Amino acid sequence: MSLSPLNEAEITARTDAYFNRTRAVVARFGDKRVTYAVFLRRPVVCAPALMVDWLNAVAAARGETFEIELMHKEGEWVGAGEPLVYITGSMQALTDLETLILQKIGAACVAAHNAFQMCVALPKTTFLAMDARHCAGAEMQEIMAYAAAVGSRAAKAEGAKGFIGNANDWTAHYFGAPTGYGTMPHALIGYAGSTLRAAEMFAETFPDEDLTVLVDYFGHEITDALTVCRHFSEMAHAGRMAVRLDTHGGRFLEGLDPQESYAVLERHAPGALRRYRSQSELRYLIGTGVSAAAIWKMRESLNNAGFERVRIVASSGFGVEKCSVMADAHTPIDMVGTGSFIPEIWSETYATADIISYDGEPMVKIGREFLLRSVKRDLG
Repeated sequence: MSLSPLNEAEITARTDAYFNRTRAVVARFGDKRVTYAVFLRRPVVCAPALMVDWLNAVAAARGETFEIELMHKEGEWVGAGEPLVYITGSMQALTDLETLILQKIGAACVAAHNAFQMCVALPKTTFLAMDARHCAGAEMQEIMAYAAAVGSRAAKAEGAKGFIGNANDWTAHYFGAPTGYGTMPHALIGYAGSTLRAAEMFAETFPDEDLTVLVDYFGHEITDALTVCRHFSEMAHAGRMAVRLDTHGGRFLEGLDPQESYAVLERHAPGALRRYRSQSELRYLIGTGVSAAAIWKMRESLNNAGFERVRIVASSGFGVEKCSVMADAHTPIDMVGTGSFIPEIWSETYATADIISYDGEPMVKIGREFLLRSVKRDLG
């Protein structure tokens, strides 16, 4: 892991003042050996490594040893309120680290849970992490990539294909990939002047790479996809081509409207239309943007033109709910590009730490007694 342990001045500057002042009080009146319990208020997937590695690095820099007891293995499901980890050591050495400890574990566990749910919803689909551009800086970028990799490994253990990589080199190692993956953004299509010309430019610049073409720039997804496939027919028939759908949510894919969207799903997944439970689910099925109907329409068009081996990559808001709806419609997605494992409700990522024993004597604030259970059992 590459999160810096920070120097003492940086830790002090980034820590809440009351923890710094508590450290000064403890230094004046005498240290105690304490145990912290860290938990979240919602179910998560355990993703503690960034926090643990950082904490061990700080301990080494301070000449301390912290006893870190993980209650769940990395990638395991954790119930709401269950302690993730117990941390024991010098109160003087630990108390000013709480702010930074919580930053490094809460969001990671929620994002890992989201990534896990997305992957198990679409077990036959591969995923590409495209979260970096939505992150608030380098540290969040690292946390989100690590979290997606943890959730993916948990899903792979249940038979899903999961994440095969991400979109940048810096965090590719979390996915076991040598580099980031990706071919072209909308900007390259605008630069080239046409979807076909952008594909030609890419193929000429990277002749040994497979080709994934973004086809929604001009609103002619079907037309442009087939044009590129015919131009690169050898690659298309060899299974070395994909089209990526990123249709804007303000319009339908080429050739679709509400009536035709219903008709497409009636042909391929009529049960999904009979089982939808909310307006957002209905929108994912037959609405504007990258809907299940849009993906089925593209698959139909490719197959009818003889391009059965051309893959479909889908992006645009593929979070937990959308992946579940796509699964219900048996949508033929070969790969999903998404950063939507980033927690949507940030308050759900707030981890909490409480000291639950002082010099071996169990003690915690009223209302958090449930954290004492493991300690009482351990103290026997």
